[in-house]
Formats: sequence, structure tokens, C-alpha cells
Amino acid sequence: MSQAGKNIGDRDRPWIFRTYAGHSTAAESNKLYRGNLAKGQTGLSVAFDLPTQTGYDPDDLLAQGEVGKVGVPVAHLGDMRALFHEIPLERMNTSMTINATAPWLLSLYIAAADEQGADRALLSGTTQNDIIKEYLSRGTYVFPPAPSLKLTTDVIAWTYSNMPKWNPMNVCSYHLQEAGATPVQELSFALATAIAILDSMKAGKAIPEEDFPKAVGRISFFVNAGMRFITEMCKMRAFTELWEEICRERYGVEDERYRRFRYGVQVNSLGLTEQQPENNVYRILVEMLAVVLSKNARARAVQLPAWNEALGLPRPFDQQWSLRMQQIMAYETDLLEYADIFDGSQEVSRKVDALKAEAREELARIDTMGGAVAAVDSSYMKRQLVEANSARLAAIEAGDQVVVGVNRWIESESSPLAAGEDGAILTVPEHVEEEAVEKVKAWREARDDAAVSATLAELKSAAQEGRNIMEPSIAAAKAGVTTGEWGRVLRDVFGEYRAPTGVGQAARDDAGDLAAVRNEVELVSEKLGRRLKFLVGKPGLDGHSNGAEQIAVRARDCGMEVVYEGIRLTPAQIVNAAVEEDVHVIGLSILSGSHLALVRDVMERLRNAGADDIPVVVGGIIPDEDASLLKASGGCRRLYSKDFQLTDIMADVVKIVGSSAERAA
Repeated sequence: MSQAGKNIGDRDRPWIFRTYAGHSTAAESNKLYRGNLAKGQTGLSVAFDLPTQTGYDPDDLLAQGEVGKVGVPVAHLGDMRALFHEIPLERMNTSMTINATAPWLLSLYIAAADEQGADRALLSGTTQNDIIKEYLSRGTYVFPPAPSLKLTTDVIAWTYSNMPKWNPMNVCSYHLQEAGATPVQELSFALATAIAILDSMKAGKAIPEEDFPKAVGRISFFVNAGMRFITEMCKMRAFTELWEEICRERYGVEDERYRRFRYGVQVNSLGLTEQQPENNVYRILVEMLAVVLSKNARARAVQLPAWNEALGLPRPFDQQWSLRMQQIMAYETDLLEYADIFDGSQEVSRKVDALKAEAREELARIDTMGGAVAAVDSSYMKRQLVEANSARLAAIEAGDQVVVGVNRWIESESSPLAAGEDGAILTVPEHVEEEAVEKVKAWREARDDAAVSATLAELKSAAQEGRNIMEPSIAAAKAGVTTGEWGRVLRDVFGEYRAPTGVGQAARDDAGDLAAVRNEVELVSEKLGRRLKFLVGKPGLDGHSNGAEQIAVRARDCGMEVVYEGIRLTPAQIVNAAVEEDVHVIGLSILSGSHLALVRDVMERLRNAGADDIPVVVGGIIPDEDASLLKASGGCRRLYSKDFQLTDIMADVVKIVGSSAERAA
């Protein structure tokens, strides 16, 4: 039968429909999940808050201001139980965006499923579990690369034997693109990560040799799709062909089923704008097309951001709107009735071949360095991403890369979508953190301390001896161990890690528009009697360091002395560094929604240290009402929540320092 004459019953099955969700509390997130499933969502994608992702309990000092902000806090089995209340896990496909603490959250999930009486062999879903990209982009790493890879292979080996329908490893190139990766970097860095994982599995004999091809078949990917539709679609075709090639030639996988490139996708959030946010609806649609139109490279699961994610936390209606976009594409169009509509296109073939050739060159370069882990340790990968992101931002600043409503056609009517008392976003009340702290304390008091101590001792022994930690972790979950306690044990064994920032060697060669600012830096430095010194700080657990890195790079290129020590610092550490380094200005970058609590803490500590004359500027995702609060409290000199002209920001910072110096004189 011809494709044109296909019966409606012959349609391909649609991909899994997901929305990335979780906030406030496990109970509130459960309500959101059940509502979305009732609206036709076919899988869950769990967003965990930053303390959970980095192995801290809600009452930890580093968790201050972060609890429930960018995801749901899960501190123990009681939280996991509440998160999936009345959701039968045996029949659910669950994706969990979790990396450093993936073995622990999977253990809690298994413990909750056991309580439901679920058959572990029927549990299906994915743990992201890609720690390498965390060192490069998202920043929720905890341990050094070698033990992190061991934890990943522990999950792969255990699930292979116990949860055959589970994808234990989701190689994630999504956040590489969010950090500015080019399509070639996204291809090569992600594939290099997958190679590092598979090589580690082989070397450690985590899987019996005869079963290795089947284990390869359980590796999945999580990718990104941006606005350059043709390039993104060709990138996905290149991914499928390169992965098939690697599986066949490097690992000798003969069965075609195990060489298939299986991926889920969330389309680009980096390109969503605060300005004229209604335009984001069209951006999301175009980006989705890149991963569903080509049948031979179609996503297995799709989750779309909401139009207002650049403003803050989406409301249930906003998530519903994105879900409906998928359903309309899958069920109202005839897309699923046809074979691949790009096969035979000379233009597409040329672009795919070019991407593959460049990616192979980059893969070979990484291989000569010793692989992905070595390329992380040397800061090569990070440096490449920072440079690529610098080039992207420079193109937007210059107008060479058009962003509608941002650097072109900026005149706009006020959006009725953003009107209303809630400001078109969902906010997390401050009492959520206070209640979470009290709940975790009550949980600790109610459990059997002897059982907790015994399971933690066994977990530590397994980690020290190099045994698989999954069974000890599941036992710990059932005994009532908390996320922070699990994390503390492994930190004691493996240590913590500070990834290279990539800022030190990334530089712009073109002086051009920087000349005027450099001149002002020289003049102000002369008045100060030494080089203007700018501290760029990332307080709290927010690991999205792209903006901070670009500010640090541009400040240095403008002639300032820059202090940037990377992510995950307490307000106390930032203030201490500012005083010890005797800086002239502090820039705080906060994208997790914790700006009010963290900025207040920094300002209070500066006052206590007698250093409140140091001006503070703040950047991040800051709603207008919060901006008003920060300005009214005197908490900062300037907010840069919607600014993309980095050189203009630098000029403003220099002016602020100059004014402060004049007042002090």
C-alpha cells in the first residue's frame, strides 16, 4: 500500500508526551502530575530542586533559599511516597532529571515502588545520570569524575539485572546547547561522553561480555533543539548515523536494535525571551518540528517548555498549552502516516555529512586527549563552550543574530498574557522552605536510628571497597536515610570536586566596541590607585553558570581584574572573598529564584563586616515585583535581569564604581 493510501490504523505510534514539572512540595507536585496525566500526558518528567540534586537536606546551610524553587524537594522515602501518591509506578514511564545523586533518587523510587507492590521488572523510565555534562554546563556535580563514572556504571549494571525496561543512562547534550554549544560540539561532546561510559563499563566488567550489546541498547540520550530548524533536524539525523557507526565499529554491536539512537528531547529554553514572551510559543513550535518531522530521527519522548519559562515557574495552564501543542501535532496532522519526508534530499544529505565530518574530527581530538574525562579535567571542553557562548552573545549584541523583540522590533504592546496578579508565573511561598526544614527534622526523630546507622555504615563500606552501591542505597532508603546523609557519606569517601570554570583562557580577540569601556576602566583604575577589581559570585546551589562566566569574561576583556571562583558558594564565602580580595564591586548571578533570600544574606553579611560600601549588582531571572523589593531595600545598586548587551553592562558597572570612589573621596 502506498504511503498516501495508508489507513488511519497504520499510523506510527506517537512519542511520549511529557512536561518537566515539580515544585514547592511533594504533595503539590503530585497534584500537578495527576492533573497533567488526566489532560493526556503519557509520561512524567520529574524536576528536583537544587538541594536534592546536589545531595543536601532542606535544613543544610547551602540549601538556604533554594528549597522547592526549581523543582520538588525529596529528602527521604516519605517525600518520594507522597510524590507518586495514587500514581501506579508499574504502569508509568518516569523520567528523572538527576545526575550526581541519581543512584539515591532511583533507590528512593524503587523503595516507593516496592511499597506499592510493583514488579521491578515492569518499571520503565529514565535516570539522566550524565555527570560529565554537569562539569561543563549545569553544575549539579558533587564528586570527582572517576567516582562519578563508577556510580553511573553501578546504576547501569544494577538496572540491567533488576529493571530491564529502565534506561539507566541518559547522555544529555541538552545542557551543552544551553551553555552555548554549537551543533558540532553538541554531537561530539555527547558522543564522547557516551564512549567514556561504555569504555568504563567494559573496563570494569560491570556487564558480562556476552550481554554488553544489550546494555548498549539501554543507553539513551536527551537532546536539545534550537531555532535553526534545518540544522537542528540534520543534527538529529547525524546523531543517529554516528551512534550507529560507533556501536558497530567501536563496540562490535551486530544487532541493529541495539544500535538505534534512542532519545528524548526538551526544546531550547536558552532562546526563550523575557521580552515579548508571547513570541516563545512560535519558537517552541518550530523547535519541536526539528525533532518530530524526520521519522528516521524522531524523538521517543518530547517535553516542551512553557511560553513563560524565561519569566519564572510556569502555571498548570501554561504547561497544558505546551502539552496541547504536542497532541495537535501527533493527532490532528498526518505526520505519523508517512515515511521519512527528508530521505533523498540532497541539501539535507550535504548538511548531515558536513556535521558528521566535523564531529568525527572533534571526537578524534578528544580521543587523543584521553577521552571525555580528560577533556573535562584539562578544561578543554569547558573552554570551548565558554568561547562558543561568547561568540553567540556577541552576534546577538551586534545584531548579526536576530532575536525578535530583543535586538530587533523591540517596540511592543503590553502582553495581556502576562497581566494579572500572579504576573503570569507560579511563585513558591517562603514558608515552603520553613515547613520542609521542620518536616525533615520530624522525619529524623521518628525513624529507627540503629537501622539508619547500620545502613549508612554498609553504604560507606560499599563505596570504599568499590562494590555496587545500589543495594546498600535501597536499604538506606527503606531505613529512612535522608538525601543529605547519603550525600555526606559519599562526600566523605570520594571528596568534592571543583570543576574548571573555562573563564581563564577564553577571550575575545576583537577590541572594537570594548575600546571605550577599556578607556573608562583605565581612568577609574587610575583614580582608585590600582586596577578595578570585580568579584563575580554564584551564591547558593544554582549551577547555571553561563551568564556568570560571560560576565566574568567580558569584564576581564574590558581590562578589569576579575575574581570568579565558580559555582555553589555560600553568601559567607562570597563576602569573605570580597573582603580578602578588597574588590571594588560584587556581581551576583542567581537564576534559581532564590535572589531575595540570597541577596539579603549577602548584604547583611557585608554590613556586619563593615564592607557595605562595596556596591552590589545582581543578574538573573528576577520578576518585576521582586526587582522592586530589592531596589526598595537598598539591596543592590543595579539589576540586569533582562539585559543582553554585556558591554553596556560593563560600562554601567564601571560608572557605579567610579561614583562610589568619588563619594568615598
